[in-house]
Amino acid sequence: MRTDIHTHTTYSDGSDLDAMITAAEQAGLSALGLTDHCIVTEDDFGRRAKYDLVETYQQRREDIRAARDTTALQLYDAAEVSYVEGTEACIASFLDTADFAYTIGSVHFADQYDYTSRTQYVTASATQRRRAVERYYDAVVALIESELFDVVGHLDLPERIPTLRRHTTRADYDRVARALADSETVPEVNAGRVHRSLGRVHPDPAMLDLFTEYGIQFVLGSDSHTPAELSQRVPELRTLTETLDRSPVAAVLRDNQQYRDF
Repeated sequence: MRTDIHTHTTYSDGSDLDAMITAAEQAGLSALGLTDHCIVTEDDFGRRAKYDLVETYQQRREDIRAARDTTALQLYDAAEVSYVEGTEACIASFLDTADFAYTIGSVHFADQYDYTSRTQYVTASATQRRRAVERYYDAVVALIESELFDVVGHLDLPERIPTLRRHTTRADYDRVARALADSETVPEVNAGRVHRSLGRVHPDPAMLDLFTEYGIQFVLGSDSHTPAELSQRVPELRTLTETLDRSPVAAVLRDNQQYRDF
């Protein structure tokens, strides 16, 4: 593993840029993707007001350029963009203007469902929870089919929420894999909860055999918000790649022009 494609700085909900760079250097990385949260359109959960990279990406770009003079790391000026169905034209227009090195598209909410908080699912019935999870995968497939993004992030996000965990079915994973097989979008294996509620990378390792079946390659992201998280998560991702029978990361970086330097 040479590159962590998914980290956050103080331009969203992460840590100081220089501190993240130092942690990446100490972890033995060659490159670091800086992917602060970017929400292009208003939403019902107030995230647009909280994450304002739409207004601040140019200032962050200047900070990244300055940081390149202080490190041997290759720094990628990228973004994690929340996907909202029906706003594709607006997202596309902004991404054309911002011209990030690459973008991670993530589903954080869909309709009335917020997949970043457990609150609304605590008293929900099993049927209601399953309905929320099914709506999530509808949105993930739509994200992939939109071809707006280079990477789809943490593609089974409901697994992070204990009350929604195990409401994802094999059929859900299969339809995501089929969409990916027909798309230019590359999935991410995400370590964002490897030492927290989930205790493993995700998507679920059961998904990885579907990647193999459909010939899907992937990239690796720690989803770190602090230097400590990066230091702890990068080794977990390295261990994962060492246990695989094939080398999907190397293949996608070699074959996909976007990731030729990863």
